[in-house]
Amino acid sequence: MKVFSGFPAGKTHLTPLPDAFFTDLLPSIDDLGELKVTLHVIWLLDQKRGALRFVDEGELLNDAVLLSGFAPAEPRAAQQLIREGLQRAVERGALLPLKRADAPDATAYFLNSEKGRQAWEQAQRSGQPLRATPEASAPLKRAGNNIFVLYEQNIGLLQPIIAEELKEAEAAYPPEWIEEAFRVAAANNVRSWRYIQRILERWAAEGRGEGREDEDDRRRYIEGKYADLYKRRPGE
Repeated sequence: MKVFSGFPAGKTHLTPLPDAFFTDLLPSIDDLGELKVTLHVIWLLDQKRGALRFVDEGELLNDAVLLSGFAPAEPRAAQQLIREGLQRAVERGALLPLKRADAPDATAYFLNSEKGRQAWEQAQRSGQPLRATPEASAPLKRAGNNIFVLYEQNIGLLQPIIAEELKEAEAAYPPEWIEEAFRVAAANNVRSWRYIQRILERWAAEGRGEGREDEDDRRRYIEGKYADLYKRRPGE
């Protein structure tokens, strides 16, 4: 049994759950996979922006955090368990499914909440299959500000040679800086630790300023002295 070390001290992100989850939904869920999938969808939706919030099936099937919850099952077996959990959640009414136009074999899932129903109904009324939008696309995934999970979720498989650098960065920079640097890289579609490292170094040298970086700041990374990092292959 893996022992939980406790929730982190200090400021941490909280994912809200309505009381009805505990009083109406939770008592009726009799499958562990369904429970894990339902909670994970709620967690991911809380991180998204815009009115049209949904979680894509592929996003769930390739989510390292969710897949780890079905260990020791092999990846394909775990993905099947996720599909079964999704089906149960739909049948129970916790999630609302809708087919994707840009991926006909895939499904997007909305939460059966007031806002989720409004978004789902809006997509239904449009008369067009659901299409991904920047606001509804997968956000940077949070995992308790764990830099190793952020790396694997947004760059790729963690290599031992990078692990020590991640440890040093985690000790050197505030958690919110690290998360925001990963977010900037994701917004620019750059899957490179070196790129993220340079962002952190620049903030340490020049100051991060208030709020997220604007388009001019982001362009500096693509067109300025860090442009070569933009063209490197993922993980470098």
